[in-house]
Amino acid sequence: MNDSLINYTLHLADSALILSQRNSEWCGHGPVLEQDIAITNISLDLLGQARYYYQYAANLINQSAETGGPATEDSLAYLRTEREFKNLLMVEQPNGDWAQTILRQYFFSQYQYLLLEQLQNNKDEQLAAIAAKSVKETTYHLRWSSEWVIRLGDGTEESNTRMNKALTAIWPYTGEMFLPAAYETEAGADVAALKDLWLQKVNAVLDEATLTIPAKTFMHTGGKNGVHTEQLGFILTDLQYLQRAYPGAEW
Repeated sequence: MNDSLINYTLHLADSALILSQRNSEWCGHGPVLEQDIAITNISLDLLGQARYYYQYAANLINQSAETGGPATEDSLAYLRTEREFKNLLMVEQPNGDWAQTILRQYFFSQYQYLLLEQLQNNKDEQLAAIAAKSVKETTYHLRWSSEWVIRLGDGTEESNTRMNKALTAIWPYTGEMFLPAAYETEAGADVAALKDLWLQKVNAVLDEATLTIPAKTFMHTGGKNGVHTEQLGFILTDLQYLQRAYPGAEW
């Protein structure tokens, strides 16, 4: 079985799961009820996408494993360590204020939308099918988050200041999206090809939001290959506590 396909599927699952976990921290704390519900629904959408990928990865692992117990979506989410997770560094960054959460979601959704469009043509039929289903949800995530970026950037002096602060915090993690890991290339994903269109779309939204991309920014990398910021450890402590404290626990 193709290890690159397994690793790529886990990368897609991990990025969706970790961003879902981050967004879920807003549940009950959103600025207004409607947006509290919106960010929670996006979190649930991302969790659903992660489940599809984990289920597929577990099937691939079980088909290739010669020894050991069977992998499941739960074991892949709850029993792997930080170095085994392959999510983008951007999605594990702190929520910060509403502006930072919105900008992180927009950057990811714009990337994810373009990636899913490409992934629908992947030679692996299962990945293509998951992408076809997920792109419908991502279309909403993209519209919602981009509208908020414009609303906050081109809003009050305070909201513009917060959005600029968010840009400074999040932008250094965007470059990793377009630097392919070996397993991405081997699995037929051409993320480098998405960069120019992503920048074009992002620049259009930021221009409307009266925001400017930071110049000459050092880009952080490593998440795709298991090298993370300290933030992931704290996320997994919360996410995995129940399963590690009570092994095999089920709802």
